[in-house]
Amino acid sequence: MRISPIDELLFVLLRLAKSLDSRKSEPQYFDPSAIKNILVVSSTAIGDTLLSTPAIRAVRERYPDARIIAQFNSQNMELFKDNPHIDGIVPYYGGYKHFFKTITELRKYKFDLVLILHGNEPQATPMAYLSGAGFVFKLPNESRYRFLLSNNQKRFSWKDFEHGVNQRLAVAELAACNVNDTRMVLPVSKDSEAAAQKFLSDNGVSENAILIGFQIGASTLSRRWFPERFVELGKRLAADTPNLKIIITGSPDESAQCSLIAKQIGDSAIVSAKKVPLKHIPALVGRFKALITGDTGTMHIAVAVGTPVVALFAVADAKKSGPYYDIEKHAIIQKEKTCDPCVSKRCSYQRCMEAITVDEVFEAVKRLLL
Repeated sequence: MRISPIDELLFVLLRLAKSLDSRKSEPQYFDPSAIKNILVVSSTAIGDTLLSTPAIRAVRERYPDARIIAQFNSQNMELFKDNPHIDGIVPYYGGYKHFFKTITELRKYKFDLVLILHGNEPQATPMAYLSGAGFVFKLPNESRYRFLLSNNQKRFSWKDFEHGVNQRLAVAELAACNVNDTRMVLPVSKDSEAAAQKFLSDNGVSENAILIGFQIGASTLSRRWFPERFVELGKRLAADTPNLKIIITGSPDESAQCSLIAKQIGDSAIVSAKKVPLKHIPALVGRFKALITGDTGTMHIAVAVGTPVVALFAVADAKKSGPYYDIEKHAIIQKEKTCDPCVSKRCSYQRCMEAITVDEVFEAVKRLLL
């Protein structure tokens, strides 16, 4: 992690502030009966936030009368505004953008407790501490700002957690929450259902069509399968399965590539990128018979709404970030990393993904269609 001058200045100032802080914020002083206002932080990507929803539900179940405010990423928070376990959202804009303005907003709520389920450092922990909350819990707790955390004695790393959902639930457990349900929470509104139906109708998709989704993009190049393989797969599926329609999903920035792939596949493929707003994507994905995808937010959306996925993993580890439940309904293709050391997100070529062939993805899809 690159350390900037503002990081260094903030670090020094917070060291000073913490040394002058007389509040008793250690875990032994935590009293659940005194908790009235809670901030839950999950301010990164779509999939990361979906993985946080079981923990947020656990917090609501433990503190049914508390006011629970969520800090979600401003770019995707519309997807979570109908979460039944929160009372409001404060946006996170990324990095230090609106940093102090956001802290001013957070302080209005007079939080007793902050649970950092998933957030980017070096902003997440300082922002939580500066919110004024008496207790701040976070796992893993290895960052240089760990001195601001209530749970800063025993160190935990990402390796200590089986899956991302486990990590977030462990944070909730620090605040005396019990885990009764590990399923993700993603309500689908009637408006979204209507919007998904309109998109399909406008594109001439009949009600008895078999819908397959192709999620071609991903947050990093190393998590993307090859466009030409999606094209070959699409042609084979269309030739093999009568009345098949392939819906190619992606972000607005990926719409041009989605359109190119759809054109190469032929009339059986249509593009939803840039045509269906993010808030309606769960309703559309919920109509798919299966989704072919890398390690993406759309994959987690599919799992949340009950759509089977063919999940393509190589650099990423499906045991850490893949489907967490209903495993029997999903097909996970996991390949070994080919480079040592692996540069992961900094990889400039999908060498690992080369090992995933069209043949094995085709067979996996066919099994799901049975």
